[in-house]
Amino acid sequence: MKDHIHDVIIIGGSYSGLSAALQLGRARRDVLIIDEGKRRNRFASHSHGFLTQDGVDPAIIAADASAQVMEYPTVQWLAGRADGAARIEKDDVSGAAFEVTVSGHRHLARRLLLATGVRDILPDITGLAERWGKAVFHCPYCHGYELNQGAIGVIAGSELSMHHALMLPDWGPTTFILNGAFEPDDEQLKSLAARGVTVERNPIARITGHADIVLADGRTLPFAGLFALAPFEMASPIAEGLGLELDEGPVGATIKTDPMKETSMPGVFACGDAARPMASVALAVGDGNLAGAGLHRSLMFGTI
Repeated sequence: MKDHIHDVIIIGGSYSGLSAALQLGRARRDVLIIDEGKRRNRFASHSHGFLTQDGVDPAIIAADASAQVMEYPTVQWLAGRADGAARIEKDDVSGAAFEVTVSGHRHLARRLLLATGVRDILPDITGLAERWGKAVFHCPYCHGYELNQGAIGVIAGSELSMHHALMLPDWGPTTFILNGAFEPDDEQLKSLAARGVTVERNPIARITGHADIVLADGRTLPFAGLFALAPFEMASPIAEGLGLELDEGPVGATIKTDPMKETSMPGVFACGDAARPMASVALAVGDGNLAGAGLHRSLMFGTI
């Protein structure tokens, strides 16, 4: 039996991958989505900043999106982790150019879309990991409003944490806990003072309660919520395995794409958190929409 040739294989079935699949399904293209079920925002109970979905559980947004996309008969879903992907010698008859393996089984396609997402690397502070997405956050726009102007703690990870510290007074009185990560210079201290930020130099012993920081000197600082800078890494090694060009950012690398979301390898596209430095559900959906259109154009007019 000959292998089935999909128009597009999408690796990653979260918001950006589903958005791209929706565009392609509406163009009646044959699409296979491969997803292992590990959304980056799976730790959060509510999503904010996405019109019509503000305050909705992100799991519900993802489930509704999946149900809608799977109504299109040319879209298929495969639960599992893509072990690898490779460019193969193109079959000029079928157009197959890419092979993806899942649990030892190969799947072929004319085009490939990486919507693999990223993995946050959390600060090594006792009590932080179990509160990630619940009381410790990385995006003020996503979670700041719900703190109701209560006290906010910013945990420094590097000098880049100045950005958080200077932003968050718009959401509540802010304490910048340096935790030995760096020491602000005179100009930075003036900027923090101008924004009414309190600077705490005593290191963190642990996080307890809802979002209470216990300092090494024994004091406890209670907060409505905490923000921490978390570097990230690719959630899948596939982009590096394909040798794709990356954009090195201050907190992690993302896949380099052109304006229509095609990568440095012709026929391979990328979208979502793995392909853009700023992350939110709304941005992921928009990025996937663009990638879907770019893929459709490539299938119609492109050569690889």
